[in-house]
Amino acid sequence: MTTSTPQTPLGTGYGPATTAGEVVAGVDLTGRIAIVTGGYSGLGVETVRALRTAGASVVVPVRNREKAAETLADIDGVQLEPMDLQDPASVDAFADRFLDADRPLHMLVNSAGIMAVPFSRDERGYESQFATNHLGHFQLTLRLWPALLRAGAAVGARVVAVSSWGHRRSDIVWDDVHFERRPYDPMSAYGQSKTANNLFAVELDRRGRDHGVRAFSLHPGMILTPLARHIGADDLRGMGVIDENGEPVIDPSRSMKTPPQGAATSVWCATSPQLDGHGGVYCENSDIAPLVPEGDDPVAAAVERVRTRESSFFGVMPYSIDPHSATRLWELSEKLTGVHA
Repeated sequence: MTTSTPQTPLGTGYGPATTAGEVVAGVDLTGRIAIVTGGYSGLGVETVRALRTAGASVVVPVRNREKAAETLADIDGVQLEPMDLQDPASVDAFADRFLDADRPLHMLVNSAGIMAVPFSRDERGYESQFATNHLGHFQLTLRLWPALLRAGAAVGARVVAVSSWGHRRSDIVWDDVHFERRPYDPMSAYGQSKTANNLFAVELDRRGRDHGVRAFSLHPGMILTPLARHIGADDLRGMGVIDENGEPVIDPSRSMKTPPQGAATSVWCATSPQLDGHGGVYCENSDIAPLVPEGDDPVAAAVERVRTRESSFFGVMPYSIDPHSATRLWELSEKLTGVHA
């Protein structure tokens, strides 16, 4: 199995406590255009803040303009445009408006998502986490492909899929992606959608790299944001995300981060010159993450290495960056969305 870039840390000099602001220090993004989905909630806000600080023009797709305007009020110059990832017509309309302006797209950060939600389907009958976290972003990215190519041909373009270490919870269940025959489990559905994010970056990078378009996926860390609204306090305590008083636990060495720290890897993937010539890899802590080594219980071993501070990386499950699975997912996604590059 190969990826376009080895799944091996570069030794970037950054670490788990690095913030998004530190990543863009000295980076000039003047004249560059970025789209950040989920840019008015959680990590997306800090991603937008860092990109604007470095001089980029930033477009944020929004379902709730009033909420977005209030949340982003302290960040000047952000363009808000209506879009709902669960509504294919809305995604098309957003992409059409952007393409009609004949602008290049240098950075597409697919940061929006839902997590562990109660079972539901979209209007097409697709399971909601897979539909939102993967298919919505798949459609958006392919519809924006001409703008990415325009940027790629000039100075390069990057697509960033904000995934999660939660991908360990499920490979793609090819014969029942939408939970039509198996019991629904919220975290398994979330894990499947995050594996899809990783595989999407692998195949997108393969298709785009000769055109100057590179793609990355990443684990931001364990950060208490509105994403976790459907997880109970007892479960959050069990995961070590909050303490007995319900306060967030901050320990970057164990991947428990503040929002500015959590946004760092997204921003690094979108902007860092350290990634020039690289792509198709899964990242953590503003670096390329290692593979989770095979073993009797590789997930438990990875968690233990981080818990004991033997490593700052959880790593990536090999199945979630497998190039054959990536191609298979791309073809399935084209069929499910009716969208082709």
